[in-house]
Amino acid sequence: MSTSEEQELLGSMRDRIDAIDNQVLALLNDRMEVVRQVGELKKNNKTVIYRPEREKSIIDRLAKRSEGLLTRPAIEAIFLEVFAISRNLELPEKVAFLGPEFSFTHQAAESRFGALSEYWALSSIPKVFEAVDTGRARFGVVPIENNQEGSVNETIDLLGNYELSIVAEVAIPIHFALASTHDSHHSIKKIYSRDIAFKQCKSFIEETFGEDIELVPVNSTSKAVKLALKEEGAAALCPRIAANQNRLPILFDNVEDSEDNFTRFLILAKDFINQKSGRDKTTILAKLSAKPGALAKFLQDFYDAGINLTKIESRPAKKGKNFKYLFYIDFDGHFEDENVREVFLSHSKRIKLLGSYVKMC
Repeated sequence: MSTSEEQELLGSMRDRIDAIDNQVLALLNDRMEVVRQVGELKKNNKTVIYRPEREKSIIDRLAKRSEGLLTRPAIEAIFLEVFAISRNLELPEKVAFLGPEFSFTHQAAESRFGALSEYWALSSIPKVFEAVDTGRARFGVVPIENNQEGSVNETIDLLGNYELSIVAEVAIPIHFALASTHDSHHSIKKIYSRDIAFKQCKSFIEETFGEDIELVPVNSTSKAVKLALKEEGAAALCPRIAANQNRLPILFDNVEDSEDNFTRFLILAKDFINQKSGRDKTTILAKLSAKPGALAKFLQDFYDAGINLTKIESRPAKKGKNFKYLFYIDFDGHFEDENVREVFLSHSKRIKLLGSYVKMC
């Protein structure tokens, strides 16, 4: 095929792509008009706008229907953004998250609420809870556990202190980059980052820099990036997006010790109940007596009801002089399932329901 024939064929393909894009745009506008009408109905009926179980069912249906090149992750990425834009047409959302901007929590929030939502970076997990509790934010996003480091105890404790609901969970991979104004790691004498980042990239640091490198902990990876930009001989251990947004060149990417490094985040709201999706997870706090066998009896009731527990963790109750504990428990199922309702009725004074939501991880 000659060059001119290739150019003609390429031009024809581009024209076809343009025509398809025009169709996609028209269909998206049609969708948004229906969404606007749905939003009006929901406002009149005071119905909740964000429905994670409905979004999951749409993605499940489309993934089964797809016969082309689009994989489920690709379909999910496209339609989660469509859902986010749709929700903002129905009712603009303000989402509080544990900051700073471009943190992993920010990434988790954007993965569910899209680029057009209003985001509010807060300096601590308690401030996120307070923002949602007082109505200054509709949703809050906080970390609950990392599969390398364990649970975020502060989040668990605050779930007991506030009357907020878990409406969704999000798990994202955790990747760190080493970024610096220097084009060689031999010029780097100091690395800024958070303590947890140093722990999760320990092998890389030791193999690349040995024992001569100075590790300086700071309260955020965004601050680490800003310091590395200004200081000679400095680098930042940070998310790729934080380096890119601040135009700090990346020397090494994906430097975490484990490629299976994930953090799970919770989306919180006030006065929110999810409908059943068919694949749900429920989270509770249980306050049990100190009598011998109390915990064993409590867990036996779940076993007898055929309920699969996926996580159990104890936390000090922090009230009273005695040593008492709360138990944070995740299990498969929805609080409206018959077997779950029976267990709840048996322990109604001991259980605080934190939420039933679509199981994503």
